Amino acid sequence: MSVGRITVKGDSPYDVVIGAGVLGELPGLLGEGVRTVAVVHPSTLPEISRPVCEALTKAGYDVVELPVPDGEQAKSVEVAAGLWSAFGRYGVTRSDAVVGVGGGATTDLAGFVAGTWLRGIKVVLVPTTLLAMVDAAVGGKNGIDTPEGKNLVGTFLPPAGVLCDLATLPSMPRADYVAGLAEIIKGGFIADPTILMLIEDDPDAATRPEGEHTRELIERKIQVKADVVGADLREAGLREILNYGHTLAHAIERHEHYLMRHGEAVAIGMMYAAELSRLAGRADLVERTRSILTSVGLPTAYRADAWPELREHMRLDKKNRGAKQRFVVLDDLAKPGRLEDPAEELLAAAYKEIAR
Repeated sequence: MSVGRITVKGDSPYDVVIGAGVLGELPGLLGEGVRTVAVVHPSTLPEISRPVCEALTKAGYDVVELPVPDGEQAKSVEVAAGLWSAFGRYGVTRSDAVVGVGGGATTDLAGFVAGTWLRGIKVVLVPTTLLAMVDAAVGGKNGIDTPEGKNLVGTFLPPAGVLCDLATLPSMPRADYVAGLAEIIKGGFIADPTILMLIEDDPDAATRPEGEHTRELIERKIQVKADVVGADLREAGLREILNYGHTLAHAIERHEHYLMRHGEAVAIGMMYAAELSRLAGRADLVERTRSILTSVGLPTAYRADAWPELREHMRLDKKNRGAKQRFVVLDDLAKPGRLEDPAEELLAAAYKEIAR
């Protein structure tokens, strides 16, 4: 399989390398002058970090392995502080680097600790899940969670590079892979309708890493994100469209104590955003949204009795400005817009449409 490259432009441009068996590209992404590489990876999955560490050792780097908890549990102040202490013990300097290997939670954490150690050192991300490849590892936005919400503490630090080795995808549990499709589908609705057509053409193939259009779907979604973050790294305006479906999704994740898969929450959140768009007199893409999500096995509804608590969680959304709530909606397919300070009755009515 050939090696693909998508460049994320901006003040600090970098490449996202895509292909199967592409670990040989890693030293090139680290660049010159790096001596010590701290490899952050999930402690429960040493097999995903082993090939990365071997490739780095073979290339002559001093490799320090730093295992962290798996999943969202890694994104805490306590885990971050433990990594900072380890950087100090192992003498990680400004000319050294962090490599984050794993799913989106691990790459978020790795980017955050790299961005805060010595006010920012080089980081290369090696996402090993579909969700991390198409979303979390691309964009330079890194964060950890607090009891009050998800990703409320974070940094903006573009990585030196991102390495998406598609050979890691077949080992993913099917449910995790399907959950990753939610972010791909989001990209179709906000920017690239060809993504939706490819999934509608063969939903079953879309749910398999070896599917006919898998690589194209991944590359298209990465390109969507690259175009957006290259123009707006710090979420001053355009980048907000990437939060389509995420206002409710993050509230659901907090309600579920972060035990629900991110992609499943995003799927429900997109369903809510579609209903909100329709009820606000914007685009009516409700049925197409429901059809695509259900065709690949993603959820489209959530508990009716959860609304009061979800509504409170939504008040901490990062897009809010002062007391005003802002929602990303669709004015048409691939034409996202914003709905500012909608009436409480409208928000509740949209939720009623997806409640079970």
